[in-house]
Amino acid sequence: MIPTDDLISALAANLRPVRRLRPPLLRATGFLLLAALIVTMIAAAHGWRPGLLVRLAEIRFALSLTGAVFTGILAAFAAFLVSLPGRSRHWLWLPLPSLALWLFSIGYQCLNFWTPLVPGAPPGEMASCIATLVLTSLPLSLALALMLRHAALFDPAPVILAASLSVAGITAAALTLFHPLDASIEILMFNLGTGSLIVLSGGAISLFVSNALEKPR
Repeated sequence: MIPTDDLISALAANLRPVRRLRPPLLRATGFLLLAALIVTMIAAAHGWRPGLLVRLAEIRFALSLTGAVFTGILAAFAAFLVSLPGRSRHWLWLPLPSLALWLFSIGYQCLNFWTPLVPGAPPGEMASCIATLVLTSLPLSLALALMLRHAALFDPAPVILAASLSVAGITAAALTLFHPLDASIEILMFNLGTGSLIVLSGGAISLFVSNALEKPR
């Protein structure tokens, strides 16, 4: 039988140094810089929506866009903060004010200023919207999955939901900046619908991961 001291020495000799994670706010900033780069690249390839400066002067449009952008930013910070063991889940409340602003502005605009679908829209506009959705949400989702992969060992559900909300906000903002979503049905489909789909997908993934981790090995 190996003496305890010799066993400890043998185990310690084979240990590899663990690289400490960078601070969560720094990693979240890195992710948001990646998001800004992706949006910039799409803008360079596609161009901004026609009349963007005019629309930005409209309070309803500006509030909706601001709510989506800050939801994406604050939810990203929340995801990285709660991904660390021992961090309070109260950080998940961080994006809720901007989320409320985003949802309220969409609801107010659709209820009080319902705009029917404009006839004669370019036939490729729908495909272009879907392409922007994929080109924005897919790389951001993969980046967050890579940057937050260690959190799956601790408490995956809140991290995945916050990350999904971040991707939803940034994607909705990108769609608003690049495509003339002026009809109310388009606003509901590509803002609220897209955001809900991404968050629900994140919820399904978090449930799957949680169940997988709880299964006895």
